[in-house]
Amino acid sequence: MFGRKNDRNEAAPAADPAQAADPTQEPVSRDPRAKTGPTPTRKEREAARRRPLVASKDKEAKARYKEIERAEREKARVGLMNGDERYLTARDRGPQRRYVRDFVDARFSIGELFIPVALVMLIFGMFAGNTEFQLIVNVVVYGLLALVVLDSVILRFTLRGRLAAKFGGTDRIERGLTFYAIMRAIQMRPLRVPKPQVKRRQYPS
Repeated sequence: MFGRKNDRNEAAPAADPAQAADPTQEPVSRDPRAKTGPTPTRKEREAARRRPLVASKDKEAKARYKEIERAEREKARVGLMNGDERYLTARDRGPQRRYVRDFVDARFSIGELFIPVALVMLIFGMFAGNTEFQLIVNVVVYGLLALVVLDSVILRFTLRGRLAAKFGGTDRIERGLTFYAIMRAIQMRPLRVPKPQVKRRQYPS
């Protein structure tokens, strides 16, 4: 009995060392739920999820980028004020609108006086208790407004004639130029954008 058990143990084949060391053999899978180490704390998990911003790693690159942006904005502002077509909005772009700006800036418009005069007169009228003075203020403001309307009508007909002669007929005149000219004419000259490129009475050819 004992002899047969010993013979069975001796007859059992030994494990092949080459097979045990075979790297192509698939490893024994581990249960993912098995705990391999201490559980990280909440603070450690939050720190692992944090990723620093790229800009914060290179402050010099961020400063250079801001400087480039600032220079581009200043370049666009100067170009807009000087009437550079590359920086103009659709409202101001084009040869006909440039011609309108130059024509309006070359003439004196009653509308340039309307806003400052009306503002001053209204302020005085608010603080003056005299009824006669308030009546004078109303007469001045409405009289100036009537002159602005008359000047706008003269501007329209004069400008349309010049545009037709310059660009080949009234059928070639863009729409909205009359309104564009009047809106510019009632603005004070220093506040116009783009700023005037011609002097007084220097009308475009």
